[in-house]
Amino acid sequence: MLHITLRQLKVFESVARHLSFSRAAESLHLTQPAVSMQIKQLEDTIELPLFEQMGKKIYLTDAGRELYHYSRAISQQLADMGVALDELKGLERGRLNISVVSTANYFAPHLLAKFCQRYPHITVSLNVSNRETVLKQLSDNVIDLAIMGQPPEDLDIATESFMENPLVVIAPPQHPLCKMRKIPVKRLEQETFLVREPGSGTRSAMERFFASHHISLSRGMETDTTEAIKQAVQAGMGLGITSLHTVELELETKRLKVLDVEDFPIVRYWHIVHRKHKRLSSVAQAFQEFLLKEARGLMSPNRAEASL
Repeated sequence: MLHITLRQLKVFESVARHLSFSRAAESLHLTQPAVSMQIKQLEDTIELPLFEQMGKKIYLTDAGRELYHYSRAISQQLADMGVALDELKGLERGRLNISVVSTANYFAPHLLAKFCQRYPHITVSLNVSNRETVLKQLSDNVIDLAIMGQPPEDLDIATESFMENPLVVIAPPQHPLCKMRKIPVKRLEQETFLVREPGSGTRSAMERFFASHHISLSRGMETDTTEAIKQAVQAGMGLGITSLHTVELELETKRLKVLDVEDFPIVRYWHIVHRKHKRLSSVAQAFQEFLLKEARGLMSPNRAEASL
């Protein structure tokens, strides 16, 4: 009989998922030597190597792939057990594990705060990442729910929209276009645009919009954060396209302006997403219902629009 501990399996699964000892250590809040020690003890127990190194990269061995399959199944069963036990506690002492794309971080904490005021004894774990990382977390089934603008089409997921996500063109207040009304979309070809990284939902929506209008944009700086785009636009490096929810403060303080461009805003939607066959806890179900019923009223962008 194998004497494998749950701790060893948890550490192994993290290393196998990241294919990196250092990233696994970071995600588990352990030191890298501690992670290496757990893997060494596990390999000694099963008497087979679990990883092999080629250059600077590590790969799963045949034994590692086999163990990874079973460790994920065990982890899922443990997670299901935790959900079942949390359901017995109701909404008094449950836990919500949620990830949001970086753009949604401008409003998600506000919604979570409202939810936690209603259920003060629950524990919330909020992870803010780019779209690619959130999709991987969904694929690896390590989160309960995710908030994103563009749900994936290649994952077996359930998704519901809960709030409009209008994309607008932003400019520094001194930009000549700020004095114009009903700016033709074609006029934007003369401007430089600061864009998000490839794979970003905002960038994908922007590219689809301009392609449908047969417009080719001049791109300037590329960045993986909305905050960097806002700062660069304020500095006069170009124009940007971002969610109206992300610029409320800058509009109120008159550090940015939303341009009055024809066919804008591009209306998208925020979605709450989870794996289709995932067993959601009572807390996760309650938060999903809270978003669907109340988020639109709590986070209406009318305040930002009033600042234009």
